Amino acid sequence: MYVDSHCHLSFPELAGRMIEIRAAMAAASVDRALCICTTLEEFESVHALAMGFDNFWCSAGVHPDNEDVREPSVEDLLALAALPKVVAIGETGLDYYRLGERSIADMAWQRERYRVHIRAARASGLPLVIHTRSASSDTIGVLREEGSGQARGVFHCFTETAEVARAALDLGFYISFSGILTFKTAADLRAVAAFVPLDRCLIETDSPYLAPVPYRGKINSPAYVPWVARQLAEVKGLDVETVAASTSRNFELLFNRTLGADGSQSS
Repeated sequence: MYVDSHCHLSFPELAGRMIEIRAAMAAASVDRALCICTTLEEFESVHALAMGFDNFWCSAGVHPDNEDVREPSVEDLLALAALPKVVAIGETGLDYYRLGERSIADMAWQRERYRVHIRAARASGLPLVIHTRSASSDTIGVLREEGSGQARGVFHCFTETAEVARAALDLGFYISFSGILTFKTAADLRAVAAFVPLDRCLIETDSPYLAPVPYRGKINSPAYVPWVARQLAEVKGLDVETVAASTSRNFELLFNRTLGADGSQSS
């Protein structure tokens, strides 16, 4: 019924709990999840999750925040994109939140990494999973410069303004909402969620982070994604079943994943 479109099940908080996590997902009617890669060094373990379970898939990429890790080339990402059950490039994007004493000009390495991911997505035909924090203007600008009309994807864990959402939608991207949508302080984000058309919305947990109310402060899990759906349904004045069906269909359209009538997974 529900799909968690972005989680980090290879992270230490969750990696040793797969039996428990999957049982909780089944109990919560969460039938699919996309496991997100954040470094090339991590990819093997992320891919093993996708290969080990028929309702998991994965991405290939290097998060913009990660420094002192192996830098990806387009060729690296294309080689990983060709592997079974890899359905996205990323998580990529820009993050200027922790500049410290650095200037935006000093983050040229991050913008170049982002460009590499966009080029790999265009060449592979896979969608991008985009992260942006304190960098929305450059995130949109680089995407346009690289030929966004030939790329598709999702702005995950969206916390930006309606103007940024409109720009992403105009470029053909989806918008994904996380447990932040349930936070008391997120009234502005709920207004953005009301603005984004349902046929362009995804839901996610970003596990193990950002657990939704009523689990805020605890380790997050894909089993909690229905709470995001409920909040999105409330914002839009819809029943949760409609939101679940629509966001699941959007996941299928974006990542080319469908659940067959016999329960088998196919593309």
